[in-house]
Amino acid sequence: MEVENNTNLLMRDVNCKLGIFTRPDGSVFISQGETAVVVGIYGPIEVKLHKMLINKASVETHYCPKSGTPGISDKLCESILHNVCEAALVSTLYPRSSILIIIQEMQNRGGILSCAVNGCCLALLNAGTDMKFLFASSSCGLDDEGNFHLDPDNLFLEKATASFIFVFDSVGKGLIASHTSGSFNLAQYQNALELCKKASEGIFDFYKCMIKKDLQDKI
Repeated sequence: MEVENNTNLLMRDVNCKLGIFTRPDGSVFISQGETAVVVGIYGPIEVKLHKMLINKASVETHYCPKSGTPGISDKLCESILHNVCEAALVSTLYPRSSILIIIQEMQNRGGILSCAVNGCCLALLNAGTDMKFLFASSSCGLDDEGNFHLDPDNLFLEKATASFIFVFDSVGKGLIASHTSGSFNLAQYQNALELCKKASEGIFDFYKCMIKKDLQDKI
């Protein structure tokens, strides 16, 4: 892999605060650089009859943009977030109920999907919802000289040749979701995948630190 020779491989600062609201079962404010989201988890809660599943929980995900009505890109984010959360949850433990996940975009300065994915995982942890695995997302961009930029902001993405977003699980670090755009070859895709997989390990370590800190604060 050639990623080791490239520059700009540092992530923006990641910060979060767990349990920021009292009404949801779990909540988090998370920021990556100037990009920020708030995530709230409700459930398992009572589900409407037409959405009820006999053998597992119904997982609902709602992505709310900072302003206005959701557009095509917002619906894409919502679909990816739903698929990731549904794959991670042990929904068979909560039959005939619903798990509601609400993601509110606060600021988008690039990497909003990765930030939202990581926020969902932290909020589910804060809610104590049973999961098969944790999940973490990281992103990178490719410039016209073939250099990778980890966790790029909007200024870079506006002129990037290609952008990559990956979501990994905590068990085997396997790929569970991805989204790409732009022009790239197979070797560049593999390099981006390996780079983001390494970055995701740092996100998983961040989860551990935040959960440990949250437990200590409650003692």
